[in-house]
Amino acid sequence: MLLSPPIQRYSVHMTGRPAPTEAAPYYSTYIDRITSDDVVGELESQLDPTLRLLATISEERSLHRYAPDKWSIRQLLNHISDNERVFLYRALWFSRGFDTPLPGFDQNIAVPYAAADQYSWASHVADFSAVRTATLTFFRNLPTDAWSRTGIASGNPVSVRALAYIIAGHLAHHIAILEARYL
Repeated sequence: MLLSPPIQRYSVHMTGRPAPTEAAPYYSTYIDRITSDDVVGELESQLDPTLRLLATISEERSLHRYAPDKWSIRQLLNHISDNERVFLYRALWFSRGFDTPLPGFDQNIAVPYAAADQYSWASHVADFSAVRTATLTFFRNLPTDAWSRTGIASGNPVSVRALAYIIAGHLAHHIAILEARYL
């Protein structure tokens, strides 16, 4: 039987919020949702409440769309997980000193190809949990100087610090939509 190692608190390596110049202006929608200077603590604090909320949604309800042309709840959660992977990969790339620009990610292409409605709700919830756990492991162990490293993604400069805030804010944004429009 494999046992998970105990979660250790990270050392606060990153200080302060990203400046407006650390990400494209459209990411302020996500960054501004996070008021804490402790983005790793914020990412950590989002996991359990999100999993509790997702546990209230049945397999049948997870196929619900609030309008015919909108995503199902399964598609929404798959989108959250996919985007967290993309933002985390960007953070990994730039934090490790790579300077090759990274391409954009078009959700309008990704969502239909994911075929999210063909997979169980339980599998989507487990996937989100695994993705967020990987995100936390990465940011908890990020060297101090890596937080301020930058690169180009989707044709725009972005810092590793901003990417952490984008991940947290992207989840907060979509959970608000889930609660307001789907549940």
